[in-house]
Amino acid sequence: MASNYQNPGSSKFELYAVNRDGSELERITYTGGSNSFPMFSPDARKLVFASNRNAKQPREINIFIADWVP
Repeated sequence: MASNYQNPGSSKFELYAVNRDGSELERITYTGGSNSFPMFSPDARKLVFASNRNAKQPREINIFIADWVP
């Protein structure tokens, strides 16, 4: 999930993993900017998300694909 849990009221979102029952919240991203719209590949080996980190222009959004290592 993406949330501004640690920066309420801001547009700085980070990615978190959490169990379905809401337990074991774990922060996944620790980079400046906003990270959002996480989605796993069908085989759950890749995570794709949008972020404005490393943006060269205002409002630029980049798509990142990462290998998921549990």
